[in-house]
Amino acid sequence: MAMSFLSLAWLPVANAQALAYLAPVLVLPLAAVLLKERLGPATLVAVTLGFAGVLLMLWDALSLPSGGALIGIAAGLAYALTMAFVRVHTKTMTLTERSDTIAFYFAVVAAGAGLATLPFGWVPLDWGPALWLVLAGLIGGIGHVVANEAVARAPVSALAPFDFTGLVWALGFDLVLFSVVPGASGLAGVFAITVAALIVTFAGPSRAVRAG
Repeated sequence: MAMSFLSLAWLPVANAQALAYLAPVLVLPLAAVLLKERLGPATLVAVTLGFAGVLLMLWDALSLPSGGALIGIAAGLAYALTMAFVRVHTKTMTLTERSDTIAFYFAVVAAGAGLATLPFGWVPLDWGPALWLVLAGLIGGIGHVVANEAVARAPVSALAPFDFTGLVWALGFDLVLFSVVPGASGLAGVFAITVAALIVTFAGPSRAVRAG
């Protein structure tokens, strides 16, 4: 998460988000090498289509970063790579640990690491922002448990295209909460991501199975 925040500090949000969504693509070779998952054509097509959909959704907002943003690019790439490793490692942990147990200890370690930054300029929060942070933490914790359960029940390569649907949800919240209407490229991206998820739903799991 630290790499994600560092990337956001140096890059426009769209650029940082595009780098973050490299993680589902990086999951594929890691799953094949470390988990011995067999990657079928449907999974490969779905991930490629999903990532293309992400780029379409971000097309209008993407901009070439300045030289000072190289730190942000490096941080974004590091975040994507570490998240891919986390997804693969979580798969092995679910063989012996419950999903909620994994999420609990992840939260404990993350909280400890966050508290270690206390001497470096924390700013006191009012009650309003503090409550929003608590709500975000609760929703994030539930999401982490659900994600771990998904990893426990399906090949990580088959789950990769569904990661891209996060941008579709974000677009929907933008529309409902802030009345932001997507452009043609955004709608094309939503269509591509939806098709990618449907490909995996109806064809991917039967192909993306563990070898031997």
